[in-house]
Amino acid sequence: MGSSSGTLARRRRPGRPSPTTPEPEGAAVRTQTRPPSTGRSLEHPDRDLIRLEDVLHALSDPMRLQIVCALAGSEGEQSCSVFALPVSKSTTTHHFRVLRESGVITQIYRGTAKMNALRRDDLEELFPGLLDSVLTGAHRQAARLGEEGR
Repeated sequence: MGSSSGTLARRRRPGRPSPTTPEPEGAAVRTQTRPPSTGRSLEHPDRDLIRLEDVLHALSDPMRLQIVCALAGSEGEQSCSVFALPVSKSTTTHHFRVLRESGVITQIYRGTAKMNALRRDDLEELFPGLLDSVLTGAHRQAARLGEEGR
């Protein structure tokens, strides 16, 4: 493909507008917020912004509850890769995001690994006894239904 100036034009993927194609009249202007230059920062709610209904919603899903139980039973942080959930990688990522955005866990990058830990102190300060009650109930339910070790 040549142009009138004799230089080669880059091929564009179908459906992608060229940089010189104007937006249609009345089209919404899209802006994209970019993460900090490291690209390795994850947002977490401040302790004072954690809401009970968000925490309860996060804990209401069986996969997320399984993640929380595993984190509660481990010492320190755990990498996302240690969780063998019976769902796709994108769904696993979604579950971790819901837990992080609700304030149940913290996530931090250590090299290429995303490390996870319970925000036990924050949750205990805001909702005394909630996490321990949920964990106890989850373990009792698993034992009652013969799901121990899942």
